[in-house]
Amino acid sequence: MKTVEKNSKEKLFSKKIICHGFSLKRDALYKYQKRFVERKQLESQVIELVHKRRRTLPREGTRKLMKSLDCDFQKHNLKIGRDRLFRILRENDLLIRRKKYSSRTTHSHHRFYKYDNIIKDVAIDRPNQVWAADITYIRTIKGFCYLALITDMHSRKIVGFDLSDSLELSGCVRALKKALYANRGLKNLIHHSDRGIQYCSNVYTNELKRKSIAISMTQENHCYENALAERVNGILKDEFYLDQTFASVKEAKSATKNAIKLYNSERLHLSLNYKTPNYVHKNAA
Repeated sequence: MKTVEKNSKEKLFSKKIICHGFSLKRDALYKYQKRFVERKQLESQVIELVHKRRRTLPREGTRKLMKSLDCDFQKHNLKIGRDRLFRILRENDLLIRRKKYSSRTTHSHHRFYKYDNIIKDVAIDRPNQVWAADITYIRTIKGFCYLALITDMHSRKIVGFDLSDSLELSGCVRALKKALYANRGLKNLIHHSDRGIQYCSNVYTNELKRKSIAISMTQENHCYENALAERVNGILKDEFYLDQTFASVKEAKSATKNAIKLYNSERLHLSLNYKTPNYVHKNAA
């Protein structure tokens, strides 16, 4: 490559000197500049659309952005592939870095009866066939709150929840009653959970039996046997900012309610062919 001497009378290199130094024709330089400007304009439009989408779902990942922004890309005549979107987000520090959580809210050493895992070989193909229940913690400046969740395993919809400031049984019972109230006329439903004292207690299991709901529990107290519930816990914390420390229980309850509403109505799931839990729960055949 040829070397270029800087013209001392000019602050910048002229196009003639640049072309000479890189053995380029002038029209090639103009074409490069045009492509550069067009690329930057496209990236600016993409970033604006991503920021707009993430006002609702702040930690939506790249693959789901590809699907949720597809109509916007077509509307603005933006030709964006997955790899290009990844590159744009990476170069602008907009990729989502997932966090790992480790907590224990299960006390399985108790006197209550522990039920068998009856869903191991069950093909789940409809809503309200199997509900998965679990408990996770939410931090406040005064201590922990505990979020009891019940999730439909087919649609991934959170059908019942309750946030309380203790691990007592009452929070789990309230979550169950909310789920039952919102989903009436249930038939052949299975309730699956870990072997925690809350779910094994006579009060909780009697409520299930009264509604003719079959009871299933993890056998080895292993997270893989209740993986969906664990996954939902992580999504709420990782993607909806429930991993922060709230100023009060009231603030935590408000944030939790809003997070679950967005999770059910807005968040696309790869396992649901990029549909929302609400849509699948309502429209499944």
